[in-house]
Amino acid sequence: MNNSSSMSTVERAFQLARTGACHSVVEIRQRLNAEGYEGVHGHLIGSTIQRQLREALSARGIAPRTEDDGEQDAE
Repeated sequence: MNNSSSMSTVERAFQLARTGACHSVVEIRQRLNAEGYEGVHGHLIGSTIQRQLREALSARGIAPRTEDDGEQDAE
C-alpha cells in the first residue's frame, strides 16, 4: 500500500490538503507517488474527489492553481 502507516491513499490526500503541505491536486498526486502510494491516479481521477480536495485546499486559504484545471486529463 504505502511506506508510512496504514493510511489509505484518499485519507493521505486529504491530510496533505488540510495541512497545507501541498498547494494543488497535482502536487498532492506527486507527493503521494513520491511517498510510495499505489494507484494514485485511479483514486484521484474523479471530479468529485478533485473538487473536495480543492475545497480542502481553499479552506486552508490556498487558492487552487491553474494546473488543477482539466485535472482529469492529467497523467
